[in-house]
Order: sequence, then structure tokens, then C-alpha cells
Amino acid sequence: QVQLVESGGGLVQPGGSLRLSCAASGTIANIYTMGWYRQAPGNQRELVTDITSGGSTNYVDSVKGRFTISRDNAQNTVYLQMNSLKPEDTGVFYCYADILPLGGTYSRHGYWGQGTQVTVSS
Repeated sequence: QVQLVESGGGLVQPGGSLRLSCAASGTIANIYTMGWYRQAPGNQRELVTDITSGGSTNYVDSVKGRFTISRDNAQNTVYLQMNSLKPEDTGVFYCYADILPLGGTYSRHGYWGQGTQVTVSS
């Protein structure tokens, strides 16, 4: 079984920083793209940033220059460093990973973490 476990959310004041982590565990043959999505209250889940296995990154315009995604392939972990946080960054952040499980029972597909709440408020 493959699982994604997130950590690092919380309450922070505007201008503050948070670091999210997401670790993939289980019988994994390969992890391709990993990323972070955000769902604000009343809105659909949207892509914030992602990173390929080779390290190429992609960011939504609203977080460019403030957020940094990185990954540790040896640890099957992706990180999101969030600086200069704004109230509009508030939402539930979900980790996503495109994974090929080991063994051949399951095909390559996307997995989601359980979500972690980020609240930016004074």
C-alpha cells in the first residue's frame, strides 16, 4: 500500500513562514511528479506547484518568488517552503504524487495526502 503523509501546517501571521513536508511510503517502484495543491473555503482544489523527478519546477503566478518546492528522492519526500505568507494563501494543502507501485499489481497513478490546514491570519 502506498501512502502520502503530510505535516507542517498551522496558523501563522501575515508575512510569516511555514514549511510543509510530505513523505511517500509503501512498496514504490518509482515516483514521478510530486506537487502541492490548495483548496480554499468554497473553492476548487488548485495546483500551487509541482516538481518532476529531475527537479524541474512549476509555480502558479500568485506564489512565485515566495514559495519553493523541493524533493529528496532518496527519502521519497517533497517539501514546500512558504515565505511572506498572505491571508489569501489560507486553505487546505494537499500533497500529490504520481507513483508506480512495486510489484505490478497496481498501475502508475496519482496519490493524495490527507491534507494539512494552513491559516494565515493576524
